[in-house]
Amino acid sequence: MCVENTPPPPSRLTRRGILAGAAALAGTTAALSASVPPAAAAAATPAASAPATDAGRHTRGDLVIDGGTLLDPATGEVTEDAVVVIVGGVVRAAGARGRTHVPEGAKVVDAHGKWVMPGLVEAHIHLNTAAEARDAVLKGATTARSGSTNFYQDIAVRELARRAPHLAPRLRAAGIFVTPDLGDTVLADPDLTPLATLRDGVRSPEALRRVVEVNLARGADVIKTRVNERAGLPEQDPLAQVYDREQLSAVVAAAKRGGKGVLCHSYSEKGCHDAVMAGVRSLEHGAFVGEHTLREMRRRGTYFTPTLTAIAGLAESSDPVLAERGRTYLPVLERAVLAAHELGVPLAAGTDSSGGEVDPIGREVELMRKAGLSALDAIRTATTGAARLLGLEDRVGRLARGFAGDALLLDGDPLSDVTVLKKPARVIRSGFAL
Repeated sequence: MCVENTPPPPSRLTRRGILAGAAALAGTTAALSASVPPAAAAAATPAASAPATDAGRHTRGDLVIDGGTLLDPATGEVTEDAVVVIVGGVVRAAGARGRTHVPEGAKVVDAHGKWVMPGLVEAHIHLNTAAEARDAVLKGATTARSGSTNFYQDIAVRELARRAPHLAPRLRAAGIFVTPDLGDTVLADPDLTPLATLRDGVRSPEALRRVVEVNLARGADVIKTRVNERAGLPEQDPLAQVYDREQLSAVVAAAKRGGKGVLCHSYSEKGCHDAVMAGVRSLEHGAFVGEHTLREMRRRGTYFTPTLTAIAGLAESSDPVLAERGRTYLPVLERAVLAAHELGVPLAAGTDSSGGEVDPIGREVELMRKAGLSALDAIRTATTGAARLLGLEDRVGRLARGFAGDALLLDGDPLSDVTVLKKPARVIRSGFAL
């Protein structure tokens, strides 16, 4: 079937229905009705008509984090006996006690004996349910970027976060994967069904553009595609290329027309290079990326999201093919991460959590440190660095005036031992203490 002359999908005609179906699949409707604070429920707006910005202004909390040692990842500055004042979910003041005014009658979280730092940014995660979204927050990811879902569940999770921030991370949603074989994902939206009969799958410029356009019409913030097959399936060869540079360029161009960037699943050096030259915003996994491509990434400002956690997980698989793949790929990827860092390629932390299991984003920071980054630089990959990738550098990644009131309370000094990030003592999300 030809899709060349099919007009772009309407942005409003079915969006409410698509969101309703995605919400049902993700379980966000039930989570919202069961858990949202009464005041938040009264003020919340319908998900389908929510603005495209971080729209939780009526559902954000007031809180003072009192005491503790405050770390600013941007500068590396450490402030002892610090106070962070959050009003309406936004930091009003943060600093030493003597220089920070605390409003009378404010709700206080005692942080004495703890380290305090901004909530972490998870740059590659697959959130399919409300339970997974809540788990991600509790494990420290207060902001995230989706790596795609099968039926727009991530868009529903994003709307849940806007209405009830304590239930989900602030999310950049990717919608559905732009991949040759959509499988059951053609059922995610009526405008995708013409693609089901394409003999060669989603490969032509028209078909590629169509999937991007449907994603954009349904409210995706970013576009996810691939250049190589998957490492997590033993029957696939992760070094086999599924899209060439021209096809990837078609995806990037279609996304760019909608004002969006592209993240690209990759493994082989040629695949990585083709993706970078096609103009992707970030390279995901990228185990065999070479120095030539890394230098091009630095020149273009292309981000590298290595998902070390996912590759380390392969090495622990009960499947012998996957276990050997993980053992082989992990040291190669660690060397690529260090090379990227030394060359000045921007890095972002992402676990690639999926399938109901949510890994703590602190694990990725730990593996960044193991790859050779300093503790502070490793922390930056999950704070200021990842925030820039998501276009949120003026809102997340720091606890400073005007930034989101997302914070972690830690039992130890993360500059001495980054593993404390894997299990926060307390999470604050938009002024709500969880």
